[in-house]
Amino acid sequence: MYKNINSTDIDFFIQTCGKSCVSTNDDDLLYYSKDHTEDLSYLPQVVVKPANVEQVSAILSYCHQHIIPVTPRGAGTGLSGGALPVCGGVLLSMEKFNTIIEIDERNLQATVEPGVINQVFQEAVAAKGLFYPPDPASRGSCFLGGNIAHCSGGPRAVKYGVTRDYVLNLQVVLPNGNIIWTGANTLKNSTGYSLTHLMIGSEGTLGVVTKIVFKLIPLPATNVLMLIPFKQADKACEAVAAIFKHGIVPSALEFMERDAIDWTLRYNPDIVLNIADDIQAHLLVELDGNNPDILMDQAQKVSEVVSQYNCADILFADTEAQKNDLWRIRRKVAEAVKSNSVYKEEDTVVMRAELPKLLKGVKSIGNKYGFQSVCYGHAGDGNLHVNIIKGNMSDNDWNNTVTLGIKEIFELCVSLGGTISGEHGIGLVQKNYLSIAQSQVQINLQKGIKELFDPHHILNPGKIFN
Repeated sequence: MYKNINSTDIDFFIQTCGKSCVSTNDDDLLYYSKDHTEDLSYLPQVVVKPANVEQVSAILSYCHQHIIPVTPRGAGTGLSGGALPVCGGVLLSMEKFNTIIEIDERNLQATVEPGVINQVFQEAVAAKGLFYPPDPASRGSCFLGGNIAHCSGGPRAVKYGVTRDYVLNLQVVLPNGNIIWTGANTLKNSTGYSLTHLMIGSEGTLGVVTKIVFKLIPLPATNVLMLIPFKQADKACEAVAAIFKHGIVPSALEFMERDAIDWTLRYNPDIVLNIADDIQAHLLVELDGNNPDILMDQAQKVSEVVSQYNCADILFADTEAQKNDLWRIRRKVAEAVKSNSVYKEEDTVVMRAELPKLLKGVKSIGNKYGFQSVCYGHAGDGNLHVNIIKGNMSDNDWNNTVTLGIKEIFELCVSLGGTISGEHGIGLVQKNYLSIAQSQVQINLQKGIKELFDPHHILNPGKIFN
């Protein structure tokens, strides 16, 4: 149904964006054919790098008229195939949209472009005593626009919420080239449907975000970081709900099973951490605030709670360097796993009290279908990342048998009151499982929204739905 791009189309993109911002070079096409999803690769026909909203509008208007598929791309750190140009066409890279336009200290807001790196933005507002909490593991490289597309969370979502909770307004280019603002730069807005929240998590299928207005909060003055070892992984999971039941809300509460830490330490030999042979899992617990005495009281209470779950000696990070090392272990798990093997990362999420059942079920399903899994994730909000390792599995088992196991894992999540993605999105690789979590009525409503915004299906086609 899509038009093949020809020299006339290329000339239009060059006239719109400049020759240096348009490429059909084989190396460039290959680079932009991939994101961080497994080893998948789909070649676009052309890579276009607009630098302003007018250029994005012109490109989408042209592609809308000529039925040319357009795949928006941020940093390419996604894990669900959301940035893969599965229908060829135009790969629309937003990397030139990398400006922090304004940090409004009076109103605790910031206006930024979608190509700004998450960590760069966090550090810029922190320099002014402000805080933007959403911090995915890839925060050192992922773009804020990609965070919008997938409603990213990260470790501190457990206390502070996800990307959706900090977006006030978006400038968006629709598939036909129209430019709109979705909301207002106010803390309250009850004016019509929330187009802002509709865009967040829509995975680039409804529009291309070109500006973002974020809400900010004051930066906490200090924190305490604890690494808690457990002799049984399920006991570590049980301890999570108990911590909250005792009135403590950590700023982060992360779970890592033994393999996750072992692989990461091998991948990062400069990090030194001695782990006893009988330890099977860890919780990384951070408490933050403005009063050190209150934080130490909370840390003591956490220690008392977890002592009932067969934990070993707790490590309190004494220095900023030690804190950074412990966080590096957690944030580098996915890279360490990928360095060992091709893998599929499933983004499961349940109510936090159901984590022990989810972990036990994942391991049982792995045994049934013959695959190894490495599990870690945001235990504080029930979000467990299940990394399924290919290792020495045959291609047939990897492409067929494992998918049966993934289906059972997702069915288990739903049976426990959860769903099939907490923050990675559906994208390309999870769309065949969507009906496990949603009814046909829900899916049809979403397809209807897509049809309304994008009747020619040019924008990020092949994602979320078949």
